Parts: sequence; structure tokens; C-alpha cells
Amino acid sequence: MREEERILEGKLFKPGHPDLKAIKLRTHNLNNDYNATYEHETEKRAEILRQIVGSMGEGSFIQGPIHFHYGVHTHIGKRFFGNFNLTVQDDAPVTIGDDCNFGPNVTIVTPIHPMVASERRTMLDADGNPAHVCYARPVTIGDDCWLGANVVVCSGVTIGNGCVIGAGSVVTKDIPDNSFAAGVPCRVIRPITEEDSMKYKPDIADGYRPVEDEFI
Repeated sequence: MREEERILEGKLFKPGHPDLKAIKLRTHNLNNDYNATYEHETEKRAEILRQIVGSMGEGSFIQGPIHFHYGVHTHIGKRFFGNFNLTVQDDAPVTIGDDCNFGPNVTIVTPIHPMVASERRTMLDADGNPAHVCYARPVTIGDDCWLGANVVVCSGVTIGNGCVIGAGSVVTKDIPDNSFAAGVPCRVIRPITEEDSMKYKPDIADGYRPVEDEFI
């Protein structure tokens, strides 16, 4: 079994294997290429992103700098906005839905290292060869999610549709649809309801109104 197949099946794998190092080296170099561009170089940026990620929907924009680990394991939906310093350590697959917005310094991590210190240093493979190993769990973020500044999404987490994750949160467990969640560790504070509409905040809306007078 190839090391990348082991990742996708949730098994221990060797991050230092030459095949995996080649993927990461290519992506890390492309990250540097992207981060060296100017913001107005939209076509150049789009072409670099197409080489980095597995897929990205139309109308998406990433401010930069960016830090993808594998890149090819990340799939981003339509009209995504990622602010400064987006970091995606996508050993396992990362899926981001349509119409999501990320604040500055959002980090998504999928790998997990053994808890026992000696196993983090070295384990023996099936043939008795010593190796540094870890494993990974996928992250899924639904449609219409807003992640505030400095949010960390940990391995194996699913965030449902229509969620808001408060700034500085560390998401270690699944978050159900239409939830406002925050904290370290992140927990659901309350559901998001029609009462959260800006139409009930006229002093802030200052003449703006919802496109559709109906809630999610």
C-alpha cells in the first residue's frame, strides 16, 4: 500500500517517505510563489492556486499569505474568502463548502501524532524497519460558514452548514448546522435564528436590508 493510500485510510504513515515529501515540496514551493505575488495579479494567483489545491469553485479569493501542506487534498467550494495567513495542513482530506468566509490566521490541521513520547520518536513497520509515523483524520466544513480570526479546526471535525465560529476558538468536536460556537475547546453557545437578522439591528444596518426576507 502506498503511503498516500495509508493516509486516506486513516492508518499510520511515514510523513518522511520520498513520495510524500515530493508532494509537499512542490506545494510548499507553490505557496512561496503565491505569496510573492501582488494582490492585483489575479490571473497569476488563480493559476498558482489551481496547481496547489485539489479543486476550488468560481468566485473564490484568498488574501495570502497561504500555507498549504499537501494542497491536493483540499477541496474548496464556490465564493470562498480566506483572509491573511490561511494555513491548511491537509494530510487527510479537507473539504470547505460554498460561501464560506475565514478571518485572519485560520488554521486547519488533520494529522495526529501518537500520545506516547517514544512512539512519536520511532515505531517499527511491518518489516521491522524504524520509522517516524503519524496518522490523520479529515476535516469537513459545510456551506455558509464564518470562521473568525485565529480559529483552529482540529483533525476529524465536521462543522455543519450555516455556522459561525467565534474568534480564537479551538474546534475539537463536530458542530451542528446553524450554530454559533466559540471557546477553547469550542462549544455550541446557541443556535442561529431568524432573530439574528440584521433587520432587527436598524442602527447598525443603516438602511441595508436582507436580499430575501426569509431565514435559512
